[in-house]
Amino acid sequence: MKNIFSDAQTFKEALTTEVAHRFGRDFEDAYPEERYLVLGSLIRDQLGNTWKETKKSVAEHHTKQLYYFSMEFLMGRLMTNNLMNMGVYDVVKEALDDLGMDLHNLEELEADAGLGNGGLGRLAACFLDSLASLNLAGNGNCIRYRYGLFKQEIINDQQVEKPDCWLRLGNVWEVWKPQHDVRVKFGGTLDAYMDQFGKFHSNYHPSFVVRAVPYDEPIVGYHTPTTNTLRLWDAAVDEESVQAGKLNEYLNAVSALTANVYPDDSTEEGKELRLKQEYFFVCAGVDQIIRSHLRTYPTLDNLGEKTAIQLNDTHPVLVIPELMRVLMDDYNYNWDDAWNIVRQTVAYTNHTIMSEALERWPQHLVRNLLPRIYMIIEEIERRFYHYVQARGMGNRFAEMSILKDQQVHMASLAVVGSHSVNGVAAIHSEILVNDVMNAFATLWPERFNNKTNGVTHRRWLVYSNPQLTSLLKEYIGDGFIRHPEQLEKLMEYVDDPTLQEKFMNVKLERKKILAKYVHDELGIDVDVNTVFDVQCKRLHAYKRQLMNIMHVMSLYLRMKQDPNFRVQPTTYFFAAKAAPGYALAKEIIKLIVKVANRVNNDPLVSRYMKVIFIPNYSVSIAEILINAADVSEQISMAGKEASGTSNMKFMMNGALTLGTLDGANVEIVEQVGYENAKIFGLRVEELEEIKRHNSYDVWSIYNSNPNLARVIDSLHDCTWSSNPNEFQLIFNDLMLHRDEFFVLADFDAYAQAHREVSAWYQNRPAWARAMLINIAKSGYFSSDRTIRQYANEIWGLDEIQFTPEQYEKFGFEKEAE
Repeated sequence: MKNIFSDAQTFKEALTTEVAHRFGRDFEDAYPEERYLVLGSLIRDQLGNTWKETKKSVAEHHTKQLYYFSMEFLMGRLMTNNLMNMGVYDVVKEALDDLGMDLHNLEELEADAGLGNGGLGRLAACFLDSLASLNLAGNGNCIRYRYGLFKQEIINDQQVEKPDCWLRLGNVWEVWKPQHDVRVKFGGTLDAYMDQFGKFHSNYHPSFVVRAVPYDEPIVGYHTPTTNTLRLWDAAVDEESVQAGKLNEYLNAVSALTANVYPDDSTEEGKELRLKQEYFFVCAGVDQIIRSHLRTYPTLDNLGEKTAIQLNDTHPVLVIPELMRVLMDDYNYNWDDAWNIVRQTVAYTNHTIMSEALERWPQHLVRNLLPRIYMIIEEIERRFYHYVQARGMGNRFAEMSILKDQQVHMASLAVVGSHSVNGVAAIHSEILVNDVMNAFATLWPERFNNKTNGVTHRRWLVYSNPQLTSLLKEYIGDGFIRHPEQLEKLMEYVDDPTLQEKFMNVKLERKKILAKYVHDELGIDVDVNTVFDVQCKRLHAYKRQLMNIMHVMSLYLRMKQDPNFRVQPTTYFFAAKAAPGYALAKEIIKLIVKVANRVNNDPLVSRYMKVIFIPNYSVSIAEILINAADVSEQISMAGKEASGTSNMKFMMNGALTLGTLDGANVEIVEQVGYENAKIFGLRVEELEEIKRHNSYDVWSIYNSNPNLARVIDSLHDCTWSSNPNEFQLIFNDLMLHRDEFFVLADFDAYAQAHREVSAWYQNRPAWARAMLINIAKSGYFSSDRTIRQYANEIWGLDEIQFTPEQYEKFGFEKEAE
């Protein structure tokens, strides 16, 4: 078959012909949406060729495969990413130019896939890119949510949630695979008995059965034939399972399963729906793995040798009892053999030390919804208890128990049923071993390890920032695209005044792009010659967006009080979504917006600072926002942020980290040196000391710090709102609930750090040099490095084998070993 991407003329003919075939009209008469859909389908169809070659090679060479189970995959737009990775972006751009079309306008029609919430899902997406680009057989497994988390709008200064209809134009990348559907069963009753040989048998009579139907997306590697799969499961009716007279009730239950990511679990019905979702994609994914394995191998005995399953946080932990169920009930394995296979196959990534984020399900809910799964969990717990007793650690069993306080503790189940448990930054992994999971780490020290997160530098630097990429190529060549560690070569040039000036011009260009977006979307004019100070991440109290806006409030109040006090002109950018039921987080957004209204409309102050809240934060917005930043706000309370990944994206684009010693900030500073970042605030050990002695007194700080007291008083003295009770939740959180995340304790150090950053910015050569050093040292934080470590140390993956001829067939060049 001829490669339609071989040159612009060939592609132009293919595109116009396909538009006519698909929509029955000439190309010039077609709607932009029709052109976009055809362009996407042509790219996907071309990827079908490499997709086929990848599957064929994996099967022929018995290559070990990874299945990455995650509740989220925040893929972002894929048009540019796919064309760039395929090496045909310029061909398509030229063809569209000839047709009088701008490729960028078609790219803009693609919606961000609503398959997640934040960092967890974006990390999973980065991992898929790196797996394919490193020629590793790694596939994603998730739910095909019909609506995203929500579309955030700011109405009357507060967050309003609207439906995120990301599938309005369909999903051009997916391939429907109804022939691979899986029946997933819930509720009902279980009849269990032992036969005369002591073999356990069960007959399950579910009350609700649904079909999981897969939609596959190709995940294309950079300039390689490797094309992996992201499998998304949608729910469909199982016609035989509808009870008489309950059709509407059944249809609503099926529809709810894949409507939204993270349904509100504050009610019993919400908890049940979320647990259903988790079992739904776990059951379907395990079935796919078993079927795929048995197409190549005659037995499941070698499942752990040929398959790796990584659990991304606790959401997919039901993989462990589900795989046990399948091996024992469907394939007649005894317990010990099945358990060995499960343990050899499954590994677990922990993403949090916050107890409220470590999932726990009511035992009665799991027992009623998943009776066989609950029975297996009980047996895992029983055997684990005896194991712990035999090793003389019975006194610590309560810390490790899976079933306690009438709840199923999913993190404990994950550790017990895995061969590897990893944290996602050095400090996070240390806290897991020394504190949160210390009993487990004492029992199984060899099971715990660290894999510091990374982000795909191809999306977050190369594709999203072509201006900077062009400058980097000029100085160090293009080898860093495939080998991010080569960014280190930039260190030879960081003192070059010409490069420093060129880089500052690139940064200015990116700031103009962001300023245009803000003007077009929000109607606010931004001065591109100000410092661009950015905090963009999920709104949560521990991430301390509140401290950031309180600092802005303090500057505003002081400028109004003292006509001689002025600051380095700065634009403060915020972007964040608050969970719909998280009242405090929503109130913090309202405060940011109210402060922005006051500051931006004050003719005296707005010359020196503006506050911009960008609604509906997404991957696509991040690609504009992060590249323009001068200062990267990474100010979570020390010990609370497992890793962070935005800190890495900012660093790759030159922004300087202003942050606490938390998460991956620690390793960023190790790479660039304290002189090329600005670190402030209490450290983990200091916070632990304060907590131990119960010595934190917010009122003492309030009474001894007039500047901070003025900020806190302004929450209810009508400075920002005509309603004095508007920000009572924030006031209560700080002053009555004892400021759980030490905002007041770190406030003065944070303000001082800002003053030092402002002084630094005024020395243009020093500022440019520090930014260039951050870029040069950012290669370590590519997900390519992270994935290599996972592949070598946890998964045991080898590269997919392609011949030089296969590379050539698809227009690539195989690198020398």
